[in-house]
Amino acid sequence: MHLSDALRAFRPRRSAARLAALAVVAGTLLGACANVPQKVPPAPRAPVSASPVAPEEDLLLKLLGAQFALQANDLVGGAEQFTAAAELSADPAVAEEATRLALSVRNWPLARRALARWQQLAPQDAGIVQARAWIALAEGHLDVAAADLDALAARGDEQAWRLVAQVLLSAEDKDAATRLLERLATPQHLGARETNWIAISQLAFKLGAKPLAQRLADGAVERFHGEDGYVWRARLALDRDDKAAALAIYAEALRRTPDSVRLRSGYAALLADGGDAAGAARVLARGPQDDATYAARAAYAARVDDKPVLAGLYREVEADASARSGRRLYLLGQLAEMLDKRDAALSWYRAVGDEDERWFDAQLRQAVVLDQLGRTKEALDFLHQLQAQTAEDADQLGNVWLLEAELLVRRQRPNEALAVYTRALESLPDDPRLLYARALLAVDQGDLGAGERDLRRLIELKPDNADALNALGYTLADQSGHDAARQQEALALIERALKLKPDEPAILDSLGWVRYRMGDLDAALTALRGAYARQPDPDIAAHLGEVLWVKGDRDEARRIWDEGRRKDAGNKTLLEAIKRLTT
Repeated sequence: MHLSDALRAFRPRRSAARLAALAVVAGTLLGACANVPQKVPPAPRAPVSASPVAPEEDLLLKLLGAQFALQANDLVGGAEQFTAAAELSADPAVAEEATRLALSVRNWPLARRALARWQQLAPQDAGIVQARAWIALAEGHLDVAAADLDALAARGDEQAWRLVAQVLLSAEDKDAATRLLERLATPQHLGARETNWIAISQLAFKLGAKPLAQRLADGAVERFHGEDGYVWRARLALDRDDKAAALAIYAEALRRTPDSVRLRSGYAALLADGGDAAGAARVLARGPQDDATYAARAAYAARVDDKPVLAGLYREVEADASARSGRRLYLLGQLAEMLDKRDAALSWYRAVGDEDERWFDAQLRQAVVLDQLGRTKEALDFLHQLQAQTAEDADQLGNVWLLEAELLVRRQRPNEALAVYTRALESLPDDPRLLYARALLAVDQGDLGAGERDLRRLIELKPDNADALNALGYTLADQSGHDAARQQEALALIERALKLKPDEPAILDSLGWVRYRMGDLDAALTALRGAYARQPDPDIAAHLGEVLWVKGDRDEARRIWDEGRRKDAGNKTLLEAIKRLTT
């Protein structure tokens, strides 16, 4: 059983199709009567008296009324009309639909009325038992609900448990639903299917009954020792913030099923999350390999810049005799690039076929590698050709323009890069990526007016673009001097960005910086410490060190600056702050 099925909102299922069918049938019959050719005069007949159907007895009128109500999103009116139709119809599907609609709007008297008709027409339908339990639970008749749910659970199949889950999840009284589930979730009812045990454990978790969820997860593992049980048990351990237990669960599972890619991947992700990326790579190296495990191993090894591991992985992937997919060729290019084997990287990237989903990324990497090899003109020419190839794809074309400008900036050619952005925006007017990139470069080059114009235009286009809000706020804070109005605007922009991306280090850094510029050193220090704890990069180190220095804690300021210099000795923001404050 998939719990997601049980969680799905309860909706009418057949009304539109059934009504459409009825309308077609009615139209066909009426049309047929109108179009039958009269080749012979009809024989004389006795007069026939016709009387109209009373509105309260007109089934088609009720169904059409239900349809119009549902189209107007009037679920209550639709439920009432469907129930009236069900009492006129001999079709149990109409009564079922009426019951389900009434349940969805929580109109219990109407639901009982529709259900009574459904029971008359199809007393053996399992849905009747579910609906009866649903109403009983909603009205507080727990013993009645328990008896019906027990009858469903006794069937033991996934569909039966799905019906049970729908009832319990619909309950407003979650405590009552939990008590019912505890009565139902017995080994006898759950049977010999691991899926039942795990799905009902997940149902208990959803209801907030975490001890029951844990007991059922433990029972699933003890009985079946399946991958699903171990994975769910580990997730429960993580939910209670017990990473050690989760790791132990994965370790036990792998002792039983050492070749499972799923278990190895989960175990590796936990190790990496705990800071042991090298251990994660080692776990994935055991057992059968495929493109997914190769890629994950490369990512973990790259995270700690473990060149020996990367070199060994490169040799292993290169020696793998199985068919080389585009994904593998691209990975070989990445590994070669990380190992400074740039000529080899070019060869691998060029081998990615133009039908492969990684073709475009491989083209971009070729330009980067050419530039790294000192062949910048060739790289730029290559990108110009790629612009022509991607002219019909705005997303790809924008990325080509962005890379061209980035390569020029790397080569200390900012004016040319600004010209590239301007040409790109003529081709792709108001492209948010290009506006943002041009704004940042303009600010970096001291053209604050141009940068501010682009950022304001971007915010006009995308008011909830947190990065643009933060960039404009930081720019105003950094360049406003003693202009109180500009500082207040900067603070408002940054606070808007923080609401959109809570705890984002770059935005916390901006918040700390604007507070510092406004003279609130304590608030600045709090924000900057939070930013640095999440992302100890040199730019944040520069700001945090400056606030500490101004507050008089100069030893800690020097320590923070030293940490920043070890990561990037040439960081412009950091070097400027140190020089300005210490000389």
